[in-house]
Amino acid sequence: MTLRTAAHAALSLALTTAFTPPALAQETPEPGPKVSADDVAGPVNWNPADWDLEDSEFTPEAGWYFGKLDNGVRYIIRPNNRPEGTALVRMVIGAGSIDEQDDEQGFAHYVEHMAFNGSTNIPEGEMIKLLEREGLAFGADTNASTGFDETQYKLDLPRNDEALLDTALMLMRETVSELTITPEAVARERGVILSERRVRNGYAFKNTIDGLKFAYPDARISKRLPIGILETLEGATAEGLRGFWEREYVPQDTVLIVVGDFQPALVEQKIQARFADWRSKVSVDQPDHGPVDLTQKGQTDIYLDPALTESITLIRHGAYIDRPDTVAERRQGTLRRIGQSIINRRLQRLQRSEDPPFRGVNVSTSNFFEEARSTQVSVSTVEGQWQRGLDAAIDEYRRALIYGFTEAEIAEQISNGRTSLENAIANKGTRSNATFTSRAFTIANGDLVPDSPEAGLARFNAVAEIASPQAVLSALRENVVDLEKPLIRFTGKSAPEGGSDALRAAVEAAFARDVTPPEDNGIAEFAYTDFGTPGTVVEDGKIQDFGIRTLRFANGVRVNLKPTDLQDNVVSIRMHVDGGRMLRTAEDPQAVTIASLLTRGGLGKHSTDELQSILAGKSVRGNFGDSAETFLSSATTTPKDFRLQMQLLTAFLADPGYRPEGLGSWYNGLDDFFGRLGKTPGSAYSEASNRILSDGDPRFTRPAIEQYRALNYERLRTTISDRLQNGAIEVSIVGDFEEDAVIAVLAETIGALPQREAEFRPYDDERRDRSFTDNRGLKIIPHDGEADQALLRMVWPTDDAEDVKQATAFTVLARITRLMLTEKLREELGQTYSPSVSDNQSRVFRDYGTFAMGAAVDVTQLDATKAALMDVLTELRSEAPDEDLMQRARQPLLEAIDNRLKSNRSWMSLVDRAQSETEDVERFRTARERYTAVTGAEILALARQYLALEEAVEFRVVPRALAEQMATSER
Repeated sequence: MTLRTAAHAALSLALTTAFTPPALAQETPEPGPKVSADDVAGPVNWNPADWDLEDSEFTPEAGWYFGKLDNGVRYIIRPNNRPEGTALVRMVIGAGSIDEQDDEQGFAHYVEHMAFNGSTNIPEGEMIKLLEREGLAFGADTNASTGFDETQYKLDLPRNDEALLDTALMLMRETVSELTITPEAVARERGVILSERRVRNGYAFKNTIDGLKFAYPDARISKRLPIGILETLEGATAEGLRGFWEREYVPQDTVLIVVGDFQPALVEQKIQARFADWRSKVSVDQPDHGPVDLTQKGQTDIYLDPALTESITLIRHGAYIDRPDTVAERRQGTLRRIGQSIINRRLQRLQRSEDPPFRGVNVSTSNFFEEARSTQVSVSTVEGQWQRGLDAAIDEYRRALIYGFTEAEIAEQISNGRTSLENAIANKGTRSNATFTSRAFTIANGDLVPDSPEAGLARFNAVAEIASPQAVLSALRENVVDLEKPLIRFTGKSAPEGGSDALRAAVEAAFARDVTPPEDNGIAEFAYTDFGTPGTVVEDGKIQDFGIRTLRFANGVRVNLKPTDLQDNVVSIRMHVDGGRMLRTAEDPQAVTIASLLTRGGLGKHSTDELQSILAGKSVRGNFGDSAETFLSSATTTPKDFRLQMQLLTAFLADPGYRPEGLGSWYNGLDDFFGRLGKTPGSAYSEASNRILSDGDPRFTRPAIEQYRALNYERLRTTISDRLQNGAIEVSIVGDFEEDAVIAVLAETIGALPQREAEFRPYDDERRDRSFTDNRGLKIIPHDGEADQALLRMVWPTDDAEDVKQATAFTVLARITRLMLTEKLREELGQTYSPSVSDNQSRVFRDYGTFAMGAAVDVTQLDATKAALMDVLTELRSEAPDEDLMQRARQPLLEAIDNRLKSNRSWMSLVDRAQSETEDVERFRTARERYTAVTGAEILALARQYLALEEAVEFRVVPRALAEQMATSER
């Protein structure tokens, strides 16, 4: 079968995978000179027929390497060095849940799990340990996922050494041809599978199932969700799973993708060595995802749940259009996207109003795999306002199809699209491994051929020349499906008054109503270009070993600069302003709750919507939020747009708009937000645990909805204006820039602001206090989710992070505990899908920290899970972990440390507040030495000091009915 994935609803399980048993290591040739993608004139061994892309008029850009083994295995290789010295390895099997027979539902996902439970050369239970010794963290560096029509195995290599690459490919080969799938392993893994299904089986998952069955009642995917059904999962046997695996895992349906810092010839040789002798088998044709009844219309579905948002969706199906990958089709696709983007822009404008008609909206036409295309209009609204929201969405949908679009609207979208492509060209030489991997999947799935950014821009510019209102409207109309007598699906907490008849009548009335043409609004000029006399630099230093330049302007603003060559044409900015959540107190715990909504209120001279049009075609955005001790603005821009970006960020400090429309959609979402609280065990725990652990401290306790409704911009202005005008500022800039040019822009913007406080305030008062309850022992928390769902969590008080050595040891202790708990719960007891361990040594609150361990489990397994936790706890406090366990916990940390300065993001974590928090730079310097120095004896001492059973608070989150029974029995 050919891999084609036009849509996915995969239910995935994150797993870590990669190791090399020494006995299986192969001899490899001496490494030659590095091969760059630019060293070849075009794609190597490109054959479009191998990828079901014979109809494409395009060729991949230079740098790609393709191949196909005699047995049918295909591969894609792309040399790349961002991040340097790393690689991504992926394997795609063209089989998913639609390949299952009626009695095999869930088997594709089950087999994915069994890939980590023993094979010919890897004993059961040993794989993860070997991976961890190589520095690959379980659930972080790799994962696997099962979708409707494919299964992916994914491995992120932290090093580009040949042995690790060989390990990765060995593991992939074991997966496709060497799994043992023993009855004992199947029985042990069953509990994990059922736990995963139980954890997912909440109101959102059930809503998805109902929606698929209503919209696509005859389609195979509505009966083949990857997670499976209880009957077949509980009845799965080793023989049955092996049968599915042998039938579906065949060479012809397997694609290997390797992107990273390796020689292509070396990768190709290793693929051939590992996979060439895999015997070819018959490839079973993959069933269709459908069928879809294109005549289905006029039906209504009302689905209710106390946790669901009120929403209404209209949908009609039309024939699937098989669009070949040609210049003409891409041109039409670009015109359609321009039209769709304008509709979305109009809807966004409505959503930004002071009293928006809807909370969320979607108007779109998309393919349902290769079975149909579907047009839908969907809105989510405040309870009881579905008709108002639907009317507004239908009006905009019809306005677009009747009257089309204005020249100004098209120009805005063309400007945005052109800038995106120009940035892609400028960044071409430093694209990431992830970017190329995504492009490889596009080829592997037979979707289209991604060519060069330059070719993409040339085509876009050609489309821009013909993108008249008539051309855009024609392309959009050609694609949509007429919504005559649509399927109507309503979800919410309660049924609409009048039921199905009222829904149908409202839809018919909306389509019969006249609509007016769109308005052609002008575009204003950006009003914030002059902040006064440019500031002068009064301090200029350098952190020599990291090359970080440190400046201070005369007005007190600090600046940290770190030019890098890691990502061409990209500049990252992070600006801290004194205040943040330090402004909240026990008397006013809501002081900065809506601070993150500041930019939604626009500027004094521009609304948010006006700003979007003004900034069209610019790599500029506004961002504002609150952290523990500061307000934080961050942005990613280009050297060309750096001045405008800094003008915008400075304007939000100097003249925030506080326009009431910025809060409209937030107010509208409050009822829904509160309606979902406690509807899952995780939500119930989050709401109750902070209150219980803090003895009801108002800063860590959810207030009533009325207190949220009382919040407004005037109150926020009163709280934060002084900090915006006077608070200390520290700006950090990382990326592709010339220092002198950046300093000149900073002098014109933040450096030109009035004098500010020179230092960040210490807030050394009661705001630094956070208590941990003295009321230890068992706490029962009720939840309103599924009756079989429960959560167990043990929480201990620890200490703050001032003692760096101790904080380092806590991190290692947490990783050791997670390894032990995972092995105990998943591999020995098969009890849970999601054991969890966390440590938090506060850098904000004095003497405060926590350590927690627990799991989401079946409600009947609480006592058994508690016993398993106690076994782990006893072992932690009885003897020091052995060297193997220490290595498995520590090595992934060391690999992460070694790779931490290979991206702008990781550099920013060092540069950020490098002047005001100099101790962080020293922590960064000594990290590897500190983690390497942690001993098993220190871990034992730490566990004995802090993890005494009697010091823990035990939380059991159980269904409300059981919680009430337990409370009654206690009385």
